[in-house]
Amino acid sequence: MTKRELILSFESSCDETSVAVIEDGTKILSNIIATQINSHKRFGGVVPEVASRHHVEQITDCIDLALSQAKVDYPDLTAVAVTYGPGLVGSLLIGVTAAKTVAYAHHLPLVPVNHMAGHIYAARFVKPLHYPLLALMVSGGHTELVMVKGPGEFSIIGETRDDAAGEAYDKIGRVLGITYPAGKEVDRLAHLGKDTFHFPRAMDGEDNLDFSFSGLKSAFINTVHHADQLGQQLSREDLAASFQAAVVDVLVDKTVQALRQHPVDQLVVAGGVAANQGLREAMTARLAKEFPNIDVIIPPVRLTGDNAAMIGAAAHIELAKHHFADETLNAVPNLNFQHA
Repeated sequence: MTKRELILSFESSCDETSVAVIEDGTKILSNIIATQINSHKRFGGVVPEVASRHHVEQITDCIDLALSQAKVDYPDLTAVAVTYGPGLVGSLLIGVTAAKTVAYAHHLPLVPVNHMAGHIYAARFVKPLHYPLLALMVSGGHTELVMVKGPGEFSIIGETRDDAAGEAYDKIGRVLGITYPAGKEVDRLAHLGKDTFHFPRAMDGEDNLDFSFSGLKSAFINTVHHADQLGQQLSREDLAASFQAAVVDVLVDKTVQALRQHPVDQLVVAGGVAANQGLREAMTARLAKEFPNIDVIIPPVRLTGDNAAMIGAAAHIELAKHHFADETLNAVPNLNFQHA
């Protein structure tokens, strides 16, 4: 009888401490996530020192819970995997140190995983992936169009030149008085309002696949501040709807442009902003109309944010390639895919 492939995976790149046990890269036996949102709300964003301290406090319990929930123990494991970048250096180091310790103590191979690859491979929990495919990676720290040419082969064909989409959501959320993280509430308000402000769609229609959201953010803030100076009360719902329409239009338009230039059979929409219902609805509707044969894969909302299950899915690919690390593995906060 063939032994099951069981990967104990770690994710601690930002403010979620997560440990999971993944079987064969496609089956989640456990996926423990200890969130820190309440600790960071009062600051309006993630405080790196606070995040690191929480990871130290929570990671041992997360390991125990992940193994217990999966009903496995260390001798059952095939490998240990960990996010080593990109992310906050202090947060990454906690996960890397924990993973190295477990791997060394139990004589297990250590698999280093790019956090962004993890987001893309969360799609493996939905259905098998076929190469080449295109991925729209959209989160608080990244907005990129990525060609996945083969298993673990990534190249960036378009990226944001300033703010990431999720970062812009959090910044305008503060102006609307929404606590961190703002994306879910802005999305909810957007569905109650209308695009009455017609904010700029930066770089839309240009002959490239890059994004820019800083101008949109500035236009939003200036509109609200100008109204405040005049004593006018603007509709929060319409402001949210107008902002979201501008973001979603550009994301969808650039993705369509990329699909025309790089014909593929599958599109993966990944990252925290993939949870946005406005983006999901617009992307699905547009592609059903213009590319009816393209398979659009968007992971379930619970797997769009940072989690260790996605790291285990990506680690399955790296394990097959015998891509291992040793005790010198370090955090690489600015890790990225290569550019096409």
